[in-house]
Amino acid sequence: MLALTVLAAASLATPLDQLRSAWEASRPGVSITVATDSSTALRVQIEQGAPADLLLSADSANPAALAAAGLTDGAPVPFAGNRLTIIVPDANPASIDEPSDLARAGVRIVAAGREVPLTGYATRVLNRLATLPGYRDGFAAACEANVVSREDNARAVVARVELGEADAGIVYLSDAVAADRVTTIPIPDEANVTAVYAGVVVRGARHPQAARDFLAWIAGPDGHAILAEVGFTAPPA
Repeated sequence: MLALTVLAAASLATPLDQLRSAWEASRPGVSITVATDSSTALRVQIEQGAPADLLLSADSANPAALAAAGLTDGAPVPFAGNRLTIIVPDANPASIDEPSDLARAGVRIVAAGREVPLTGYATRVLNRLATLPGYRDGFAAACEANVVSREDNARAVVARVELGEADAGIVYLSDAVAADRVTTIPIPDEANVTAVYAGVVVRGARHPQAARDFLAWIAGPDGHAILAEVGFTAPPA
């Protein structure tokens, strides 16, 4: 049995169940073990020698950093895109109806850690929203002041909002689609960003060819069809 070890961004946990099942079903004798966390945490693990065949990251920066350090077997491959959305608990106790409400005094926002890729994307969204008509002066700073906790990864942000431990969070659209107890507040297209997901084969992988094959399959039409079911898009051209 060929056992492939994949380290993946937490926001990929749901589609990876389907991706893994489809891949294994078409290739008898191959199994995939998946571990998820924030992309930055996974990069650090690889830098520290954690065994892995493939990294699937929620950004392109972490795979690029590994490549620059000589820790990859080949260049990073973009395989998916994602958009951001605001989520609130189904009961919406803070009565958040639009993005501008995030800056109201007393709104409890849960966010990802500062080194997590989601935070970089969310910061760009808030800064873009701040330039739109109808947004108060100091909007982004007011939202930052409303952050009550920072979590290890995107799925942890969703969990806190689902439990009602926060009034809102900014997450990947795919995580919102997969969640059961949240309502989404759309972000205007002119303020939204596209998160680019990239994968890379790790230097010293036990099964480098299988890792390359799996990454190419995810980046191809079969993988895209599964990813699209939970809100992912093709990576930008």
